[in-house]
Amino acid sequence: MIKFVGAFDTVSGLPNTVFPEYAFVGRSNVGKSSLINAVVGQNVARTSNTPGRTQTLNLFNVDDRIMIADLPGYGYARVSRADAMRWLNRLEEYLLNRRQMRRLFLLVDSRIGPRDADLDLMDFCDAHGISYQVVYTKKDKRIREHNQVEINHENHPAMITEILETSAEKKTGIEPIRAIIGIK
Repeated sequence: MIKFVGAFDTVSGLPNTVFPEYAFVGRSNVGKSSLINAVVGQNVARTSNTPGRTQTLNLFNVDDRIMIADLPGYGYARVSRADAMRWLNRLEEYLLNRRQMRRLFLLVDSRIGPRDADLDLMDFCDAHGISYQVVYTKKDKRIREHNQVEINHENHPAMITEILETSAEKKTGIEPIRAIIGIK
């Protein structure tokens, strides 16, 4: 059973749980909430066609043994610079201080490839020893850009070597994430 724990404006407001936590982050409009819904098998994360809808740290409890964190997107939402900086600072605080986090899934739109904001977050994680796994989303969509930046593990020491490819719409590539998290 999946329960919505709450939407939190601050890292200090998050409950201090003993459950392992798996966080999903990516640029606005990358399909983060849709992927979370596909992984848990229910529509628990709010999806929208408007980038930047997820503005809080949203926690979901899975079977009273796992937590899923839906983190706000970055890099595209039409918000004030002050809000964008506040979100970025909160994301950094979460990544540096959330001891329950077992894995950060960094989502990248496969049609576009990694943008500067994605690479900046990867560099931040590398510099602070925060393990993360790149997940390409929207693999069912037609590729638009041919000169995409290649993500290479040699350049990113904190990155888990295997890059996952998913489509929330077609439900492909979901099982490896479910296996990592421990959802049957």
